[in-house]
Amino acid sequence: MAKVLLEQVSKQFGTVVAVNSVTLEIPDKQFTVLVGPSGCGKTTCLRLVAGLEEASAGNIYIGERLVNDVAPKDRDIAMVFQNYALYPHMSVYDNMAFGLRLRKYPRAEIDRRVKEAAEMLGIQELLARKPKQLSGGQRQRVALGRAIVREPQVFLMDEPLSNLDAKLRVQTRAEIKKLHARLQTTTIYVTHDQVEAMTMGDRIVVMKDGLVQQVDSPLNLYEKPANLFVAGFIGSPAMNFLEAKLARQDGKMFVDGGVFRAEIPQAYIPKLSSWAGRPVIFGIRPEDIHDRAFHTEVKEGAALRAEVDVHEPLGSDIILYLTAGEHSIVARVDARSQARMGQSTEVVIDMHKMHIFNADTHEAIL
Repeated sequence: MAKVLLEQVSKQFGTVVAVNSVTLEIPDKQFTVLVGPSGCGKTTCLRLVAGLEEASAGNIYIGERLVNDVAPKDRDIAMVFQNYALYPHMSVYDNMAFGLRLRKYPRAEIDRRVKEAAEMLGIQELLARKPKQLSGGQRQRVALGRAIVREPQVFLMDEPLSNLDAKLRVQTRAEIKKLHARLQTTTIYVTHDQVEAMTMGDRIVVMKDGLVQQVDSPLNLYEKPANLFVAGFIGSPAMNFLEAKLARQDGKMFVDGGVFRAEIPQAYIPKLSSWAGRPVIFGIRPEDIHDRAFHTEVKEGAALRAEVDVHEPLGSDIILYLTAGEHSIVARVDARSQARMGQSTEVVIDMHKMHIFNADTHEAIL
């Protein structure tokens, strides 16, 4: 086991900069998730660590060893791919043992490692089967088992759950987390699914256009996004962004969105006082907008009347797509809400949960 360090690492494909001067330290034993939209550079970062791509600039360390010129097979990493990459003509046992045989491990050691990994993953009864006789979830376990038997310093996982159905994804990501807790091996996990990232990562690296936007714990990414992109990417449904101005009156401050005027809690005024009279972007998550009839306990809230465009009942709650003047707003409200399509309803914005962003740079102010 070892930490992984990227120092000012870049990767260009012709004129395209896939990874742009990324500096990132992944501590020993940590489960770190790289997340972002397609083309953001997350998989390229993983391939650079694996040695499947050569860095255009910068240094990559695994443990204390500089591995820029070290072949993939000598980096002591194990990779789990999106498409499983199992040999169709080999049994499960042989697929899991193949890498160890190439490295000329003793037969008894191979047998021990394969059987231990199979028991850990609950696939002991599948060892004699071929991949075509397995379900998608079983194939994924075999691919994980093949990585586990290597007992590497670092696991690299490239969207390993994307071929599974929704229910199996939830089940398998829980299994991977339990596996990490048991093995305590440094893991770098790539996904485009922010829910997967939030539920699995000890720490999350959010990327966009080859650049690292923010590195933080799941909770801090959710509560304290560094910029507009992170705020909109993390959370489902996505955060609402409304163009507004900050106004000051009688010692109080307000967010003025045209059709609504919301008082800012006193605790936030010192941070925002220099922004009085200036345009900003007001951010509020759907779960922090409540049906007024069922959330009278919101102490400092802003009431807003809006038209209901779409009503999506989810059982535990309801997603409402609202229009208020020029603003389109998404709210996640109590399942008892009587708001229906084509009607107007009154909602309350919890101002203690608000976010304020610079309208020009998109950086977080609050």
